[in-house]
Amino acid sequence: MTIASSSPPSRLPPGGAERTSTKSRTDRRPGTGESRGDGRLAAVFIAPALLGFVVFLLWPTLRGIYLSFTRFNLLTPAEWVGFDNYVRMAHDPIFWSSLRVTVVYVVINIGVQTVSALAIAVLLQRLTQSALLRGIVLTPYLMSNVVAGIVWLWILDTQLGVGNEIVAALGFDRIPFLADETWAIPTIALINVWRHVGYTALLLFAGLQAIPNDMYEAAKVDGASEWRMFWRITMPLLRPVLAVVLIMTVIGSFQVFDTVAVTTRGGPADATNVLQYYIYGAAFGRFQFGYASAMSVALLVVLSAITFVQYRLTRAGRTDLG
Repeated sequence: MTIASSSPPSRLPPGGAERTSTKSRTDRRPGTGESRGDGRLAAVFIAPALLGFVVFLLWPTLRGIYLSFTRFNLLTPAEWVGFDNYVRMAHDPIFWSSLRVTVVYVVINIGVQTVSALAIAVLLQRLTQSALLRGIVLTPYLMSNVVAGIVWLWILDTQLGVGNEIVAALGFDRIPFLADETWAIPTIALINVWRHVGYTALLLFAGLQAIPNDMYEAAKVDGASEWRMFWRITMPLLRPVLAVVLIMTVIGSFQVFDTVAVTTRGGPADATNVLQYYIYGAAFGRFQFGYASAMSVALLVVLSAITFVQYRLTRAGRTDLG
């Protein structure tokens, strides 16, 4: 007896299934209607960011490079002067003094901020991962630089500041934190460390979350101490994230302006006259927009070179995970 199959016979010609699957794959290839629709949708989403990039970054940069070769004061048309602004900059002692002050600020700010942020991030990762503590750590970053500068200006006031009241109560002489050439730049650097260290710590904390716990557990089984695990596991595997954070913080530190503007205004005796503040004074104080643009281009070149060197030395694009 022959048992009939309950399934209906296939109506596809021989090889039909293969041709159908091939056709469906072909429809998704680049150049088809579906892919063109996805491209248009992607262009719609990218357009606002691209427009903002062109209007607020690319065009001002190109305009600034052009103005750096001109003499321009807003009242008269720009006059082409070639490399005169750059020659003037090379012989300007205030420019080199401002660059030196900026470098000192960057060294203090980056050194203290990176070490402090790394310590906070490791403590958050190894001891507790409380969301409340993370919120407390991030709180100073939610305050603007101007507000933070004004608050610390009041706290550190030589005569009436709470900080100096505490110093006097401990039996020491009052310290002119923002009025003394020796104390001014370290004080401004520490103000900005206080504001940014929480944000930097959370960036590093996010990098620590990517390190598998199995490595720490295996190291503990082998008898490794916390200090040894930090140097043998945490630092090597955190290197790419730490490198990116360093690049971001160095670029931001070289552009310090608002804290100086609301606290010392470049004083005393140009002790805090950082490069951005000097550029601002040349442009909007003396209306020397051509010379200010030349200094801005010089700062752009310096930051590009520093970023390139940092990226190569820290191997930011490679990771030891995997």
